Parts: sequence; C-alpha cells; structure tokens
Amino acid sequence: MNTVRFSMSLIYRQLRYWLDCLLLKWVPSSLPTMQLGPDGSSQNPTMVQFFTWDARHPDMSWWKHLATEAPHLAALGFTQIWLPPPNKAMEQTGRGYDAYDLWDLGEFDQKGSVSTRWGTKEDLLRACDAARQCDMNVIIDAVLNHKLGADRVEAFRAVRVDPLNRLRDIENERPVKGWTAFDFPGRIGKYSSMRWNFNHFTGLDWDELAQANGVFRISSERHKGWSRWVDTENGNYDYLLGIDIDHRHPEVRDDLFSWGSWILDTTGACGFRLDAIKHMDRKFLFEFIKRTRDHPDRKRLFAVSEYWSANLQLIIPYIRAFHGQTSFFDVPLHENFHRASKAGASYDLRTIFKGSLVKLRPGDAVTFVDNHDTQVGQSLESWVDTNFKAQAYALILLRCYGYPCVFYGDLYPNNECFDEGTSRTLKQLLLARKLFAYGPMVDYFEHRNCIGFVRMGDSNHAGCVVVLSNDPLLDPATSKVRMNVGPCQGATFHSLFDSTRTVAVDHDGWGVFPSSADCVEVWIKSEGRQ
Repeated sequence: MNTVRFSMSLIYRQLRYWLDCLLLKWVPSSLPTMQLGPDGSSQNPTMVQFFTWDARHPDMSWWKHLATEAPHLAALGFTQIWLPPPNKAMEQTGRGYDAYDLWDLGEFDQKGSVSTRWGTKEDLLRACDAARQCDMNVIIDAVLNHKLGADRVEAFRAVRVDPLNRLRDIENERPVKGWTAFDFPGRIGKYSSMRWNFNHFTGLDWDELAQANGVFRISSERHKGWSRWVDTENGNYDYLLGIDIDHRHPEVRDDLFSWGSWILDTTGACGFRLDAIKHMDRKFLFEFIKRTRDHPDRKRLFAVSEYWSANLQLIIPYIRAFHGQTSFFDVPLHENFHRASKAGASYDLRTIFKGSLVKLRPGDAVTFVDNHDTQVGQSLESWVDTNFKAQAYALILLRCYGYPCVFYGDLYPNNECFDEGTSRTLKQLLLARKLFAYGPMVDYFEHRNCIGFVRMGDSNHAGCVVVLSNDPLLDPATSKVRMNVGPCQGATFHSLFDSTRTVAVDHDGWGVFPSSADCVEVWIKSEGRQ
C-alpha cells in the first residue's frame, strides 16, 4: 500500500512539473528587459559579487577599496557590481544582513559607530560614482525580510510554534517580551519618520520574559498570522530569523516602497539583489519591484532574487508568480558544480546542466559558482573545490546562456577561500569572455569526462573553442574533442593559456582540440597563421 501511495505521489509531482513547465511558455523572460551594463555596449555583460562573508581591507574601508579597484574591474570586463548590504547592522561589524536601519548608510551614530562595516555613506557614494565613471552599474543587496538589534523591549502576546511545522502551535498564547521597538535615536526621523513596534512584525525567536528561544508567532487582534504567500517548507516559511517583518502592514509597505526608490536615487544604483525571498510575502515583493521600476529612468531596473533551493521544481512557481519582474540565481547549477567537484572523475560531465535553471529558462538565470553563503563554515556551505572551480567558471562565462556572476573570494586574495591558481585562470577566462566568447554556440558533449563547445563569433569577435575535463589522469587520446569551427581555410588555433600549443583546422573547419593538464582549455584563432 505504501509503495502504491509513493508511486502515485511521484506521478503527481511529475505531472505538476510538466504543467508548470508548460505554463512557463506564457511568462516573459526577465533578463532581456533589464539593464545589465552600459547602454549601447556590445560587450558581454558580467557581474561581480564584491565581497566575501568576512570581507575586510587592512588599510582602508571596503567602499574605498571598491573605488580603488573600479578601473581594474572594468578592465576585466565587469559591467555590474553587486554590493554587500549598505545599511546599518545591529552591530558595528555586522554585514548588513543583520539589518537594523535601512535608511542609515553609514551617516548616523547608531549601534556604536557612524560607519557600517563597509564604511561611511560618503565612502559609499564615492565608490558608486567611481563605478559609474568606469561604465559599471552597482546592485544594492536589499535585506527586507527581518530586522535585528531593536532599541527597546515590548510586552505583547505570542504563540510558540513547532520550528519544523510553523502551522502547528506547541503552546497556548501567552504574554512575552520581545526586542521589537526600533526608534532609530541617532537618525531622529531623517529620511523616514517611521518607528517600528511589535505591530509591524509577525514573529520572533527570543522571549525576554521567559528567557527562552523558539519560534514565536505574534498574536493580537491586529495580527493576521504568518503570510500565506511564502514558501511551504516547514509548513510555512514566513519566519527565518530575528524579528520577522509583516509585509501586509500598510505602514511597513509604505516605508519599504519609499526606501526602494530612495536608495536607488541616493546611490545611483540600477537594481537589487533580493535576499531570502522564499521567506517574504511574494505579493508584496512583486509590488515592490513594480513600484520601484515605475519611474522613467528605471524601466530597465535590474532584479535578481535569492530563492535558495537546488530543486528546480520549487523555483518554477516563483518564476511564474513574478512574471518576468525578477531573475533568479541558478542554485541548481551551483549544486551540480558542487557535486561534480566532490565526485571527481566519476561525475558525468554530459549531465552538468541537468535540472538547472539556465537549461530550462536561460533568460531568467543568473549563474554563479560560489558566493558568501556557500563558503566553508557558512549556513549554506557547498563550496566548489579547486579541482572543478575553473571548469565551472568556464561553463558560466564562455557560454551564450545565462548571466554570470563572479565571486570576489575566487578573484581577489583573502584569508577565507582564496586559491591563486583559480584566480589566475579566472582572470584569463574573463578576458576570453570579454574578447572572444560571442556568437552562436555548438556543443560537443560526447564523452563523460571530456566535453567541448564552440562559440562561432560575430562580425566583431572571432569566437573561441572550449574544452573541459574532470580527470587530470585522462588518457591523452580521450582528452580531445573533435569540433567544427566553421569554414576557416585551414586556419590554426592556439591556446589562450599557452600560445605555443596549437591546433590545425582543415578546410571544412574540423579540428581535434585537446584539454590541458589543468582540465580547462580555451582555443583562439591565430591571426596570420593559415
């Protein structure tokens, strides 16, 4: 009986998945309507996440570091910079995800300092200006799900719920005390006069009265409980951490809508990275994006959402719900990269895009290899090891599908996750994306441990040939891929990494392109060598 029930459930899920995929045909792709780089540029757009979890600079503020690096980032081919949350955190060293005051960008003496972890407001604005001077846009990391670091305790009533099923009460409603009063005494009402209290929240994780941890749903005649329009994990995933914001409250909505326009006007940013959207009322978030975009200069506002799941079936309903208003990070592809790095030569490279967003909806996929949350020791740890890091970057940077995001931790020296070989190869792959990776693409995914693809080029770019393997001990006879680069009249291609390595192409455009000892090779047409 259990076997039959399981089989029926599996069939239902598969049918639902097919139906969701069918309905996606009527949903417009998001990325083609968004600004990904300077207007009028034909250069491949590329984003950089300019921070790690513990990012610090020994000699200057982080914002000054960004301003200093802007010309170098532009030279590497970046067109957008994803900034860490610029708002005041609950403590001076907070990254901003522990959001205290969104309206304080390092301007007011609050939580022990004027500056944020990243620097002062003046530093931030100079960094944004430096990026624009180098034809790069900036992206604001918007933390709209919760607040932390309240100024006062308030008394109210709440119900403790099961952390694994937030729809199940495990205690009766009772009096509690919570850190829910946000007065922002250092800002004194500048930019926004709103002062937050328990009526603006749905839940919390600490009862000061009982000195007890837990997940508590705030209850009163004004409270509507958890939002229905959130992810169904744990029964209802409205609550994530800290003091959970009620996005249905009129005062909350007005304040956050105003902040969205204000932060873009203040910094000159072109869009948002939206944090933790599976925990937020998606009707509010949909309206937030639309309202912020409802401005003559912001019609092409960029938005990318973090819905953290490696299960593509769970992401699809969100793509439908937002109807082209936001792109999504391709977490399933990242998970494939992570598994490939763990499995080594036993991983079948021909399946690397299986179940990924970029395969199903390339016009909605922001691809990435790693980020601050996937670092070793972090809550979503799933680090892609160095044995597959270069291959993963080649697969997001040199292909024609998706919009790639490069992680600071892989590019710049740091004490958390830096690998010199990865950084060196990554810079060369960025150069290849900027100069060569254009035009139609043809895949040659024929061997489980060695795959290749060709970018045919366009009227301004010559194109390139890419070969990847995941077995450094692969027999040289099988670490080659025969590919066609189009009619070339017997041209010669050379390695981007070692110009002494060459491949001859016959008059019909066929050549046998080998991988390298580093398992990544990019081949470029040699000028003057026919």
